[in-house]
Amino acid sequence: MPLRQGFPYNMLTAQLFAERGYHVLFQSTRGTFGSGGTFTPAVSEPDDAHDTVVWLRKQDWFDGRLATAGGSYLGYTQWSLAMDPPPELTAMVVMIGVHDIGRAAYRQGPLDLYNMLSWSELISHQERVGPVRGLVRMVRAERRLASTVARLPLRGAMDEVGGNGAPWYDEWVDHTDVTDPCWRPFRVTEALQRTTVPTLLIGGWHDYFLDQTLEQYSALRSRGIDVALTIGPWTHLTVDNKISIPQAISWLDAHAAGRSPVRREAPVQVFVGGAGQWENYADWPLPGVESTFYLRSDGKLADSALVEPGATSFRYDPADPTPSVGGRVMAPSGGAKDNRKLEARDDVLVFTTEPLTQAVEVHGAPTVELHVTSDNAHADLFARICDVAPDGRSFNITDQIVRCTDADTVPGQVRTVRIALDPTAHRFKPGHRIRLQISGGAFPRFARNLGTGEAPGTATAIRATRHTIHHDATRPSRVSLPIAVA
Repeated sequence: MPLRQGFPYNMLTAQLFAERGYHVLFQSTRGTFGSGGTFTPAVSEPDDAHDTVVWLRKQDWFDGRLATAGGSYLGYTQWSLAMDPPPELTAMVVMIGVHDIGRAAYRQGPLDLYNMLSWSELISHQERVGPVRGLVRMVRAERRLASTVARLPLRGAMDEVGGNGAPWYDEWVDHTDVTDPCWRPFRVTEALQRTTVPTLLIGGWHDYFLDQTLEQYSALRSRGIDVALTIGPWTHLTVDNKISIPQAISWLDAHAAGRSPVRREAPVQVFVGGAGQWENYADWPLPGVESTFYLRSDGKLADSALVEPGATSFRYDPADPTPSVGGRVMAPSGGAKDNRKLEARDDVLVFTTEPLTQAVEVHGAPTVELHVTSDNAHADLFARICDVAPDGRSFNITDQIVRCTDADTVPGQVRTVRIALDPTAHRFKPGHRIRLQISGGAFPRFARNLGTGEAPGTATAIRATRHTIHHDATRPSRVSLPIAVA
């Protein structure tokens, strides 16, 4: 692991497992905390993981059974080991873990700016501060890094934050195409097709790596691997250890120590937002039907499209970028937040249903289809679904962004943009309303589209964009929700 091995990890994990009779081994990632070599995120993990197994085999206390558990970067190290699973590996517990760094950085096109920059800055300073100060720095990171995330160009940001440096950051900024060969060393996706180890996956609906956790589950289950999934109402920083640690211990007790069956009611346990309760399922997402709501020029979401022509416009200005509120960021401000202040901005369109007469429960990935005219071929579109309470509070449930380029956009011509939002499990209660937001970005969660088509790492010039969303019988912009069927 690249992070400090003492507090809080020794108390939150090592001691709890040791009390169950496990030998607990923490290993510093190459180039960190006295470990030899140079640290480059992810690249050396497959080789070093197997070297650790070779070392374990020589220890007189090692009985031939190896289990792995951990979250975030420790998820990546586990998948690295599973690229060529050693025979000693008996069980894995991957919490909020990633297997593809490139896709985490550029899943939908724009750089996931805040998460990538703040993590790099954290690593750059962690060996210069103690554990308490390190936690304080993490909590205060958003305010401390405000000017850094806003700087142009994107390259060179690490030069002004001090610390030991993060030379990989500019490389990530420069390579925006996840199919570029430079990203190959940052990917261990093949492990999902190679491992046969019983695996428990734990994630959060607002976790940065949610999509990869669900991909891991789908890949393992399709191959008949013993896999279980727990998804809570958490961000990357707020996983409830009172839930995750007992589940991890139960999984290892069953599959590594052979002490007792796994103590869980079903293979899949998900927290259903809105309902505020956990549900147990044999699989996820649930079978269901698609319910479609259409955008109307009066700001409504309705079950039918307008017959007469209609359109709504907004202007996105990268000099005053639409801010990000909540969502999948590794910061205290992440998660479900009240969006009313954001929705009052002129550069955010909102479309809202009437108060619901009966509950609507969504399980899966909603999709948004927009018929759009833009005056700039270089622009982003951000879509978000919110749950609007009777008192007017609007809480974000799921969202996603897409980047448009001159390859798929002709200024002045209507194009169709399809946005697959992040999966969710959420119940919209009677009396609540479903709201769709449309905007041109979410900064600093995602890097601004400067509107010029220049290389994002070096660009400094900006150009605003005006979007027009069409919504009529021939161009029915809409949002489709996967509704669970009992």
